[in-house]
Amino acid sequence: MAKSIVDLVDNLPADNITVKVLKALDFIVPGEWENLVGFDNAISQITGETKPKKIKKIRKQAEKLYDDKENGYQTAVWIYQTLDTTDKAVGAAALANKIGNSFSFIPFLKELTPKADTLQSIDLKIKLVAELIAYSKLNGLTLSPQKFAASLRENYQNEALMRMVALVCIDGVLPLGTNFVPKIENDITQRENLENNPAFSAVSKLIPSSDKTGFINDSFKAVDEWMAKLTDSAGLTRESIASHLSNFIDIADDKLDYLAAFLDTSTNYFEHTGIQTVARKLIKEAYKEID
Repeated sequence: MAKSIVDLVDNLPADNITVKVLKALDFIVPGEWENLVGFDNAISQITGETKPKKIKKIRKQAEKLYDDKENGYQTAVWIYQTLDTTDKAVGAAALANKIGNSFSFIPFLKELTPKADTLQSIDLKIKLVAELIAYSKLNGLTLSPQKFAASLRENYQNEALMRMVALVCIDGVLPLGTNFVPKIENDITQRENLENNPAFSAVSKLIPSSDKTGFINDSFKAVDEWMAKLTDSAGLTRESIASHLSNFIDIADDKLDYLAAFLDTSTNYFEHTGIQTVARKLIKEAYKEID
């Protein structure tokens, strides 16, 4: 049986490598992300409600909304969890546990193999489509890359914005470089074989288009300008991102291509922030319905 949304939020870690990475990337969107853990705490933080009886009422209504599969909340959580699960390759369980103030990266180098640029491009594009699908499910919308791009520019904030920032950094700049957007656009001219990609296999059934590759590429093209502007405005480079991670990850400058592979296998930022996004939407809806 699937976990309830209350259990999912209650079990989010207050501190692990994913949380440390997200906090380190806060410099890009200062103050946008707070690591909300504990469902009752999240209710208080989001609604301002402090009375135990009212919090309990909101929690019950949120659980009811989540349990109704017609609402799309469970599907969104499944998408966020699945995309991170397909990323894991080495030592995921151990690396996901709480770590100390410093983490030596060197022992893991021999276990890591950076992905080829084409594979990394595919991964990023599929994550974008997964985000589009989850966003559409949460808001009861038809799948539209253009509407998703407009919402990303105008409405994304909190955990959702932090997730997209992490996507740009961890799946874009670190493995592919500052010019990852034109690099991926060049790859789009080639019709990649997606069938053997585990992330594609997981989400393809949710893509209604008969030309699934075309839909994935169209989704990337719809948000490529936003990603390029974010990269430029924040001055993102492999080195600048690595410097903000250096407080807890010890990595030599000539090994930055391995850093992306390490983060790919040791973090679950999509799932972590995705659960928080779903919880925020649920709590707001539940609060409105019982108020």
